[in-house]
Amino acid sequence: MRYSGFAKIDGTHPYRTAMPSGFVDYAARIRAGGKVFYFNFALAKEMGLISQNHPEVLNKELSKAILDAFSLEIINEYDVIHKRRFPVKTIKPNRYMATRYLQCQHPDKRGYTSGDGRSIWNGYFKGKRGGWDISSCGTGATSLSPATAIEGKFFKTGDKNVSYGCGRADLADGISAALMSDIFHRNNIPTERTLAVISYKDGTAVNVRSYRNLLRPAHLFRYIKQENYAELKSGIDYFINRQVEDGLWEKPAEGNGKYHYFLKKIAHDFANVAALFESEYIFCWMEWDGDNILMDGGIIDYGSVRQFGLFHREYRYDDVERMSTTIAEQKSKAKYTVQVFAQIVDFLITKHKKVINHYADHAILTYFDQVFEDRKNKCLIHKLGFHPDMQAALIKDRSFSKDLKEFRKLCDYFERAQSRRGIYEVSDGITSNAIFCLRDILRELPQHYLADAHPIPAEDFIGILRSEYGSDKDVALTPTRKAKIKRFQILYLALVNRAAHDFHQPANKLLAEMGDRAKLINRYDRVTGDAILYVADKVMKSATRLHMNSVLIHDICKEFIEQQILSPEYFTKTAHQNHRFKGEKVNKVFDAMLKNVRDMRSGV
Repeated sequence: MRYSGFAKIDGTHPYRTAMPSGFVDYAARIRAGGKVFYFNFALAKEMGLISQNHPEVLNKELSKAILDAFSLEIINEYDVIHKRRFPVKTIKPNRYMATRYLQCQHPDKRGYTSGDGRSIWNGYFKGKRGGWDISSCGTGATSLSPATAIEGKFFKTGDKNVSYGCGRADLADGISAALMSDIFHRNNIPTERTLAVISYKDGTAVNVRSYRNLLRPAHLFRYIKQENYAELKSGIDYFINRQVEDGLWEKPAEGNGKYHYFLKKIAHDFANVAALFESEYIFCWMEWDGDNILMDGGIIDYGSVRQFGLFHREYRYDDVERMSTTIAEQKSKAKYTVQVFAQIVDFLITKHKKVINHYADHAILTYFDQVFEDRKNKCLIHKLGFHPDMQAALIKDRSFSKDLKEFRKLCDYFERAQSRRGIYEVSDGITSNAIFCLRDILRELPQHYLADAHPIPAEDFIGILRSEYGSDKDVALTPTRKAKIKRFQILYLALVNRAAHDFHQPANKLLAEMGDRAKLINRYDRVTGDAILYVADKVMKSATRLHMNSVLIHDICKEFIEQQILSPEYFTKTAHQNHRFKGEKVNKVFDAMLKNVRDMRSGV
C-alpha cells in the first residue's frame, strides 16, 4: 500500500517503556465528520510517510489514511463513568498516551496531575532518515487538564461550559500554528511542525504535530521534583539514546561521561535559541517548569508564541491567573532551565539531590553565557547582510569583534527604546511600544552608502528608524541621540571596511552584496503574531465562502509561507516567483493577507 506508514502510527511508542508512570493511557475512537483541511506534503516526504515524487494533491486514498490515523477522540474518564457506548468498529485497537509533565498553572507543582490536557501522542514513526514523534491536539478532555485539577472532576469532551478543559482545539489556531511553524522552520528556527489539520463542521479541529523528539524539559523536571531517581535516569537515557540513534548527536562516552555530554548539549541548545529568539523578536514563554519548550530548545505549542515586529520589551501574555515572562527575560529563564539540568545530572551521578541554588555558579552557566554572546554576535552579523561563510573569520578578527561589540550596544539602545506612553493593556495582555525599527535602518544603509559616501544626516536617519509608535517627543534628536547616530554610522562603515580588507574585496562590492541580502533578511513586510491570526482567520473563512478545494488551500498556504522566508540561501537554491491563483476573488483574498502583514508589521 502507498500509505501504509500511516497505519504504523497507532499509539505504540518507546516512551512507554522508558517512563512507565509518565502518562495516562486512553482508548480512542474515530471521530466522524472530519475533513483534511491542511496537509504538509513537504514534512510528510521528509518523514518518509509519502514518496518524494508524490504530487502535492490530496487524493481519496491519502485523505482516508490521514483521517484513519488522526481523526480521533479519546474515550475519557467521563465517558467511562457515565457508561457511554460507542460503535465497536470505531474504536482503535491500541491505546494512546496523554503524557505527564510539570506545569506551573496547576495547583500541584510536582507533576502528578498535570500534562497533556487535550492532546495525545499518536505514536512514533521510523523513516529512512530517523525517528519522528507525532502528537495531536484537540482529541478530547484528559484528566491532566488544569480544569480537572482545579475543579476536581472529569469533563465531557466538548463541554462548552469550560474552555481549555473541553478538550477541543480551534481550526483557526491550527491554521495559524501550521503557517507560523513552517515559516519558522524555513527560517532555521527550531520548532515542531504541523503535519495535518483536520476540520469539523462545528469549527473545531484536530491539529497534528510532528518533530524528531517531542520530549519537553517538563517531562523530566517532574521526576527531579518527585526525587524519582529510577525514572529520571531512564528518561534521560531514553532521550540521549534517541538523539544518538537519529544521528542528531555523536555517541557520548560511557558511564557518567554521557551525562556531562548531555548537559553541555542542553546548555548549548538553550543558549543558542535564547539568543535567536531575542534577535528575531520571538516571544516564547519559557518558565521554571520547562513546559513551553522542547528538549533542544525548539518551539512547541503556538498558543502563546508570538513574533514581534519590533522589540516590544514589556509585552506580557495574560494567562488569567498569572502574567508571562517578557522577551527580555527569556535569556534568564533559559539559563535557569540549564541550571535545573545541572541539578539533574549531579543527582544522577551522586544519587543525592541538592537544592537548586547550589548550582547558581555552576561552570555550565558560564558556558551558556559564552554561547549566548557568540550567537547574538552572529545574528547581528547576519542582519547586517554578511554572508554566512564570513561569520567565523569575522568573529575571530579582534578589530572587527571589538567594533561589533560597541555597535551591538548601539543597536540595543535603539532597538529597546520605548514610547513615553508606557505600559498599557492589549487584548491578550499588556505591552509598551518600541519607537524604533532597527531592521529598517539595517536594510537601507547599504543602498545609501553605495549612492553617497557621506553619513546620513541625523534627521533623515531618525526618519528611517522611526516606527509608527514613535511620537515627536519620543524620537526627539537630543545631543546624546545625535552622538549615537554619528557613532552608529562610523562603526557600521568600520565593520564593512574591515570585512572587505579580510576578504580582499572592494568595499563597494561587499556593500552591494550586503544590500541584496539585508533587503530580504530585514524584509519590510514581516509577519507578526497578530498578522498570522488574521491570515489564519482569512484562510478559514474564505475556504468556506469561496468553496476552496484542498489543492487551492494548500497552494495559498504554501505561497504565503514562501513569502515569509528570509533566508537568501534558500532562494539561491530555489527560484521563487509570485504566484497568481485562478479566480479574481481568490487573488483578492491573498492580496488582503499580504496587505495585512504590511499593515501589522510593527505589532506583537
